Amino acid sequence: MKMAALCREFGDLIQIKKQLISVISLCKERGLLHSAKASELAFALDPLPKDELPASPAFTEEDAQDLDALTLAKSYFDLKEYDRAAYFLKGCCSQKAYFLYMYSRYLSGEKKKDDETVDSLGPLEKGQVRNEALRELRVELSKKHIAGELDGFTLYLYGVVLRKLDLLKEAVEVFVEAIHALPLHWGAWLELSNLVTNTEMLKSLSLPDCWIKDFFLAHMYTELQMIKEALQKYQNLIEAGFSKSTYIISQIAVAYHNIRDIDQALALFKELREQDPYRIDNMDTFSNLLYVKSMKPELSYLAHNLVEIDKYRVETCCVIGNYYSLRSQHEKAALYFQRALKLNPRCLGAWTLMGHEYMEMKNTSAAIQAYRHAIEVNKRDYRAWYGLGQTYEILKMPFYCLYYYRKAHQLRPNDSRMLVALGESYEKLSQQVEAKKCYWRAYSVGDVEKMALLKLAKLHEQLNESDDAAQCYMLYIQDIFSCGVSVRAVFLIKSHNPRSNWSTTISRTMYLRLKGKALLRQISQVRDQIETPSADLFAPLSNNNTPVRRVSPLNLISFTP
Repeated sequence: MKMAALCREFGDLIQIKKQLISVISLCKERGLLHSAKASELAFALDPLPKDELPASPAFTEEDAQDLDALTLAKSYFDLKEYDRAAYFLKGCCSQKAYFLYMYSRYLSGEKKKDDETVDSLGPLEKGQVRNEALRELRVELSKKHIAGELDGFTLYLYGVVLRKLDLLKEAVEVFVEAIHALPLHWGAWLELSNLVTNTEMLKSLSLPDCWIKDFFLAHMYTELQMIKEALQKYQNLIEAGFSKSTYIISQIAVAYHNIRDIDQALALFKELREQDPYRIDNMDTFSNLLYVKSMKPELSYLAHNLVEIDKYRVETCCVIGNYYSLRSQHEKAALYFQRALKLNPRCLGAWTLMGHEYMEMKNTSAAIQAYRHAIEVNKRDYRAWYGLGQTYEILKMPFYCLYYYRKAHQLRPNDSRMLVALGESYEKLSQQVEAKKCYWRAYSVGDVEKMALLKLAKLHEQLNESDDAAQCYMLYIQDIFSCGVSVRAVFLIKSHNPRSNWSTTISRTMYLRLKGKALLRQISQVRDQIETPSADLFAPLSNNNTPVRRVSPLNLISFTP
């Protein structure tokens, strides 16, 4: 039923392409270059016949009066001489000229803020420098808003100003209003997506019934870690006629990255590179996958390729940082993540990755600052919450660990890594009942690190719950050796003295500690039959703090205009 409705909604692809061409032209006229990327969607659709091309919008009397000033100001705007552009637009009456006038003032303030930040502050220091033009712009736009004189573009700019002033509730309302006034302006949808914090808030939004809403919902499902729903949305969009869209391919790849389906994500990124070899968007996410798979030659090639294309892009700096991190050159890696942040201080991935590097260098104070900056950029970034938990774990502050791991778990309720970390924190706080629940839940949702059952068994052993401990060890062996359990191992479990140390009998170092050469040979044979064994499957367990686990980074592009 839903699919039929979607097909009806996307039935007239010619009309959709005409709408896209029109809004792309409107965005370019106003200097909204990021919003003009809707051309990726238009390119995915079949070319229009000559007689179907949309006509240029009609000129009003005000447009005609402001034409000379607008043409001159737009040339200065394109050269990034924003104050000069605003000067020549002052006093113009048309909607287009007014938007460019206000937008030039906004970008002038942003440029001055960024220049002052680079000159006076390090990348880890708190951003005390603000755009001085924001308050004036808010006052002027507020008056126009009350009078009902703002169109879809100026409503969008008003929402951006409110967001920059941390007036988030008002910003959400204005962005929704902007979307209703101009539904095809993708920039407004993206700004709204940055302010939606949970599914309840998403459901409460009053959104226009337009075909682009499906793209927004698919994007939001990915952001909110509702990957199954996101993949279904994107599949529906492909079937509706957008099968050639590189944007959709990249979003599906990011979705698979988020659920750690690394092979599927890598395949999609390789396909994307074949279709668009000079693409830089999302390549930092691609590098994250290459990092996780330790594909050093491929990551090196990607880094060199992006440097040749544009070495001053944020994504390029992040890719190079990942390359140096894979080579264990953490100082160089942190340097490139700092360069990325100089280019875009709101780059979420760079803040999180830099936090990882400072963790590797055991600079916990710098790591904490980096992770906190990532949370300021986007409170939905579970990696930053998780990183803070790890940092305070190293500092032996379990109450802080518990708080941050809870935040990460709320964002990723079915991620076993978050549950295991929660269990460890509860265990250190002597809350064994809660710890056991977390470990069992981690096993139930699919323990990616194969640690939950071992930790649960050890906890049962410490509490003298021998039968439960034995059952957990049995489940662990069955989980590791899917083709069967050694008869001798079962015998050892059943006959083991409950007073002795279970951890030294069967653990992740089981094959090193079990007595008997025959058993060792049998385990080795079974292990060889596994197609893709984990590299650290039998790594020794530490009796101290859990080793730092680098969570696969997540890419979230900043949509600051």
